Amino acid sequence: MQTREQRLLIIDDDEMFCHVLNRALTRRGYEVIVAHDAEQALTMAAQHAPTMATLDLKLENSSGLKLLPELLATVPQCRIVVLTGYSSIATAVEAMKLGAVNYLCKPVDADDVLIAFERQAGDPDIELADNPPSINRITWEHIQKVLQEHDGNISATARALGMHRRTLQRKLQKRPVRR
Repeated sequence: MQTREQRLLIIDDDEMFCHVLNRALTRRGYEVIVAHDAEQALTMAAQHAPTMATLDLKLENSSGLKLLPELLATVPQCRIVVLTGYSSIATAVEAMKLGAVNYLCKPVDADDVLIAFERQAGDPDIELADNPPSINRITWEHIQKVLQEHDGNISATARALGMHRRTLQRKLQKRPVRR
């Protein structure tokens, strides 16, 4: 019988990612539950009371940032690590403010996830970057911040940024710019 501390909920709309992470964590002795959308995640959380969860920032029809407080209201003892392929400083800060214990940029593997759960405190000895972010990276992060301010609404974000909606959609479909 698994202990409660080993119950982990994976919330991600990428079925292949869920399958791979589920298999890796199950091999490490965790009881894994998978949800692919916000409604299913809340149902699974209420039924299984996980103590750990990974939460994709960008779910198909919703935002992980909106789901985060709802999950914590359902299972307050749950430690949540936010995962995203669309990282930005703004979303990382908001995820932490909303109660996430950590924030990881995809791609990640099971070891990365488990380390993220173990790290409870900040690391004052972390190395600072020698180079400031590129202008492309700053642009990407600004777009992400404005998108978040408009609750993921592409049209409202495009208006706020003064660009065509299709141009914004093309920019959002690209991977984040490296630092």
